[in-house]
Amino acid sequence: MAVLGRQPTDKAKSLYEPEPAEVVSVEKLTDLENVYALQLASGHPLGHLPGQFVQLALLGIGECPISICSSPTRPNTFELCVRRVGEVTEHIHRLREGDTIGVRGPLGNGFDVHELHGKDILIVAGGLGLAPVRSLIQYILDERARFGQFHLLYGARSPGELLFRNDLTLWRERDDVNFHMTVDRPDEQWRGRSGVVTTLFSEVPRLEPGETQVVIVGPPVMFKFVVLEVLARRIHQRNIFCSLERRMKCGVGKCGHCQANNVYVCLEGPVFRYGELKALREAIE
Repeated sequence: MAVLGRQPTDKAKSLYEPEPAEVVSVEKLTDLENVYALQLASGHPLGHLPGQFVQLALLGIGECPISICSSPTRPNTFELCVRRVGEVTEHIHRLREGDTIGVRGPLGNGFDVHELHGKDILIVAGGLGLAPVRSLIQYILDERARFGQFHLLYGARSPGELLFRNDLTLWRERDDVNFHMTVDRPDEQWRGRSGVVTTLFSEVPRLEPGETQVVIVGPPVMFKFVVLEVLARRIHQRNIFCSLERRMKCGVGKCGHCQANNVYVCLEGPVFRYGELKALREAIE
């Protein structure tokens, strides 16, 4: 079992002072997404929990929050999936193997993996939401004996937007994962399922309400409909976890950019129980 989380003495520094990290490898996933494997210059593991994020900093350019998409059970490097959507991410996409970037973190509230031990797990991911939840997927697979049944549903808008294709193949081939995926807009070459991700619930056998933990990560429009499917299977709200990527900016609760009512997503999230979120107006709507 990997030791999760940094030691307290590292906390203050990791919150405010970027640590240099080397780009170990770069892999192009789609026209917009690259995945970067990084290694801290200190040689120490990042020490994150699945579901946490870091702030990536480029001197003279700026910084941005990026979810960690690899498990702490694989500590030599950590991986980040970066979508090119603005000036900072445009410059990140110019990085190559051997380059250096600043890292603050790990930050935020991740998944309490110890609470998930011994439970059946259902993960529903949509679009880019596969990136932050991939850290938890890897953790479950690396610690497979600690979990019961594992159901994994993934939906993307089109075949060209599918992420981590090598992982998708591996998950499909494993006999200890009930994995299914779909796309909203199939092209002529697509031979898989088509439709929204909720159509995949027909592939999930009966869930034991008291033994099942559900994780939902994806665009806000997806949450409402997936939650309805889950609640219809009598899963209690306290056993439903959602990860938000709500306009985070500073990562430490100072700028208020990610605030929803009195909640700072970067501090109290990005992982929340559904029961906490449903009372927050605009949180997942």
